[in-house]
Amino acid sequence: MKYTQLGRTGLKVSRLTLGTMNFGPLTNEPDSHSLMDAALDAGVNYFDTANVYGQGAGKGRTEEIIGTWFAQGGERRDKVVLATKVYGNMAAEGETVWPNHDLLSAVNIRRAVEASLKRLQTDHIDIYQFHHIDRNTPFDEIWQAVDVLVQQGKILYAGSSNFPGYKIAQANETARRRGSYGLVSEQCLYNLAARDAEMEVIPASQEYGLGVIPWSPLHGGLLGGVLKKQDQGARRTGGRAAAELAKPEVRARITAYEELLDKHGLEPGEAALAWLLTRPGVTAPIVGPRTADQLASALRAVDLELSPELLDGLDEIFPGPGPSPESFAW
Repeated sequence: MKYTQLGRTGLKVSRLTLGTMNFGPLTNEPDSHSLMDAALDAGVNYFDTANVYGQGAGKGRTEEIIGTWFAQGGERRDKVVLATKVYGNMAAEGETVWPNHDLLSAVNIRRAVEASLKRLQTDHIDIYQFHHIDRNTPFDEIWQAVDVLVQQGKILYAGSSNFPGYKIAQANETARRRGSYGLVSEQCLYNLAARDAEMEVIPASQEYGLGVIPWSPLHGGLLGGVLKKQDQGARRTGGRAAAELAKPEVRARITAYEELLDKHGLEPGEAALAWLLTRPGVTAPIVGPRTADQLASALRAVDLELSPELLDGLDEIFPGPGPSPESFAW
């Protein structure tokens, strides 16, 4: 495994992030534990989750599964850089959300941290991330809550997820004024088929020293060889990939993409991950394997070298927005 610094911090993290959203709803506890063991054995030390993960098995279930894995010992917790998130409510389906039991008020941040620590069976969270912007809570309040938790040793760093560039700037300028450390990472939707983050989010992250952690690197399976799998009858395409493939222009791009990678003898999913690892500012894409084979495929991407010719071909099929602000100004 290769490692890099997380943004401007001294923290070393693997070039892949183990995403755990499937743990509970799609992957049972024993299989989830096996995947975490395999990831750790392969050198993946960056694990990502969220307090609301587990929908279908119950919100919080994913953190509980990670907690029972930590409880097995063997230096599991000590070796893992643990990231979780706060924002969404933890009410069950159909239940009323009690006031102050969601979003980013100081009250909810404190409550959510304590609940996550209990489920995770740990005394601290390495990177505590805001899952979305809260338009009604000022950053002064958010940083006050974070600073107290840092002083208490319950969290070490703060990160963001799904923030626009201007909110990254606001958050870190407020932190700078207060003498707080500020955001150290941003999780954003970023892949070959969704490159909007190159306009503002990634430049802002680089300017303020945030590590970029792309989620959905295969765009809901669309970049994972979906057409080839259809032809082989491997599985039926559903969800976002099916909806996108129904659009003729998207299907044409995916066809060209798979043909290009076939010409170079590469697996689409591995190439899509390897492409992200070449992008400026990107620290570690989030992979969410459901099986050992999917994890092994993701691990191979770390050592995959993409030729300049292939990179140019991918840009032709999936052109980015260009540099900001020139691409929309002059």
